[in-house]
Amino acid sequence: MNELDRITTDPNVCGGRTYIRGTRVRVTDILEMLANGAAAEQILVDYPYLEREDITAALRYAAAW
Repeated sequence: MNELDRITTDPNVCGGRTYIRGTRVRVTDILEMLANGAAAEQILVDYPYLEREDITAALRYAAAW
C-alpha cells in the first residue's frame, strides 16, 4: 500500500476535508497535534486505531501540497 492511499476525501465525511481512511481523524488534526509538540507515540496512544504509517502519510500529504 502506498502511504498516500491512507488519505481519503469524502464530501459526506469530515466536511469534505482529507482524513485517514477508516477513521474520522482529519489530516489537519494530526498535523496540528505534531505542530503543537505532540510526539507520534503520544498520538498513537491517544488514537489507538491509528498506525504510525497514518502519521507518516499525513506528513507526506502535507509536504506534497
